[in-house]
Amino acid sequence: MMEYPRGTIQEAQFESAALGEAVELLIHLPATFSPLYKYSILIAQDGHDYFRLGRIGTLADELLAKKEIENLLIVGIPYKDIEDRRSKYHPDGEKHGAYLRFLAHELVPWLDREYPTYQMGSTRALAGDSLAASVSLHAALTYPHTFGKVIAQSPFVNKAILDAVKKYSGNPPLHVYHSIGDEEDAAELANGKIADFLSPNRELHSLLSKKSTSCEYTEFEGGHTWTYWQPDLWKALKALF
Repeated sequence: MMEYPRGTIQEAQFESAALGEAVELLIHLPATFSPLYKYSILIAQDGHDYFRLGRIGTLADELLAKKEIENLLIVGIPYKDIEDRRSKYHPDGEKHGAYLRFLAHELVPWLDREYPTYQMGSTRALAGDSLAASVSLHAALTYPHTFGKVIAQSPFVNKAILDAVKKYSGNPPLHVYHSIGDEEDAAELANGKIADFLSPNRELHSLLSKKSTSCEYTEFEGGHTWTYWQPDLWKALKALF
């Protein structure tokens, strides 16, 4: 296997006024990072999962070395535990609105101050899987001038998400990479329950495709696990960057 120059991961603690807590950040800088260059930003919810299970840093290192994607900083935001994840990511979670405000009004301005970014919505992306995909899509629909791109891998879709798409004007246009497994009509969730993710995701795709949105939609072979999201991430990075 060919070795590619490895990027580095910086760890930071961000004091969020919106959430009233310190938020852990993992920031992947490419091997060729320099303050003389400008960078696009990808903010991934489920931050530990994207780095460990998704191997997103390694994927980005390889794609950057091959010049198949543009200069990119990846910011992972880990969740503390299952309850913390649900309260921030679920549309009905008690911290959901505060988490959206944290992303748009606190984290983005800080990243633009600390790193050489383009400071344009079209160069900022949000990523997530399952509930993390829901909050990423919801944030971009709520703040489309701040976030112009979304990687939504097997998002949890309910009425709140569908309503947010219906309300979205289509301007500015969003660039969405949206994927779902063909076995997710009976997806096994972390709590052991079985749910149909496939039907609501097809409905979500139908709604998104009616907006002035660039939506790359794919149904991969497989289910609701990182076994399938990890290889899908390769396509997602190339599609958006």
